[in-house]
Amino acid sequence: MMAGRFPLPAFVITVALVLGVVTTHAQRPARFGAPIAAGGDHLLYIGTYDGSIHIIDEATETKVAAIPLKTGIPRSLTLSQSRTKFYVLDSTLEKIEVVDIPTRTTLSTFTLSEGNKQVRIRGLQVDPLERFLILLTRSATKQIDRWEIGDIALQLYDLAQKKITRTIPWPSGEEREGVNIRFSPDGKLLYFFGDDVLILETQNFTEVDTWALSRPIESGLGRISFGQVDDFNEDPGFFTGLFTIQDPVQNRRIMGIGRVNLVGKSIDFTPIGPAEGVGFAMAPDRKRGWGLMQQIGRYEFWAFDVTQRKLLSRTEFQGRPRMALRVSSNGRLLYVFQAGATIDVYDSTSYKLLRTIEMNADQTTNLFILPRPVQTPARP
Repeated sequence: MMAGRFPLPAFVITVALVLGVVTTHAQRPARFGAPIAAGGDHLLYIGTYDGSIHIIDEATETKVAAIPLKTGIPRSLTLSQSRTKFYVLDSTLEKIEVVDIPTRTTLSTFTLSEGNKQVRIRGLQVDPLERFLILLTRSATKQIDRWEIGDIALQLYDLAQKKITRTIPWPSGEEREGVNIRFSPDGKLLYFFGDDVLILETQNFTEVDTWALSRPIESGLGRISFGQVDDFNEDPGFFTGLFTIQDPVQNRRIMGIGRVNLVGKSIDFTPIGPAEGVGFAMAPDRKRGWGLMQQIGRYEFWAFDVTQRKLLSRTEFQGRPRMALRVSSNGRLLYVFQAGATIDVYDSTSYKLLRTIEMNADQTTNLFILPRPVQTPARP
């Protein structure tokens, strides 16, 4: 519980009921007479070292439940496009667990490892229609006197058949240690990001188009490089973030706000100043965004007007090593998390540290803020 929170006296509760006062999640209970700003009425989900996904009520900032995982400590959570399932990759990178969010139950688990062969999953993407997963894998087979390391591969795992059904050829035959891939909203196309964007259809995974991303958006400028992006509050098929271009004349890296339209193969990019390593998170209304700059001994919040494409302010604050940023569901608060068992809560206007959410286990995954599941009435 938060320090300084006290239960309401019984007579206050009685008066509220008599007068018909309705309490909402617009603000938390008052401390010392002043209302405490609340972040909204959603639920926060985050994986932890205790082998579960913690669920925190955004209105009260208290843990209300946990989803125990059958595969142990989660390394990452991947949210389905329907926002009803998490695809959980475990800390050994060998097991995947499918979790149903509304019922808070495990639907299935699987591993590609068997016998003396270990297969580690180094990345995954979920088909928007949830027919299959695309996995980036590498195998290691233990022999009597050595380990035989396999080639890194892109593989398709069919969720209905519960097995690998094909290996996807590397575009242009170029094997890569890491990939940046995204689906079109309807799942019919796969965008393979590199110097250019190769577009594959998802029936036979053959190339059908190329987006020449290496071409400068204006003559005299370098190509756009993607930096920190946020698509959590975006429309499917779009993502917004802080991108950089290289000025070939002055040899300067310039940062700007960009919005990518995958289907339209276009980028709306506006330069805002010299490039600095800044994280990015966008408010649900997509009008404001915030950045998190982390340098040794120097931490700053950056505020952006996303609609006008400009930097509003930079504010120093007392940060901590290894931070990540999320914006509350109503945009009033900023959640700073990662690398520890606490979530720091800041006001998104004053950047004042309001309080800290204490957890009983260190965090291992990203933080997700989702609406409360709709309760289906029981049939009579």
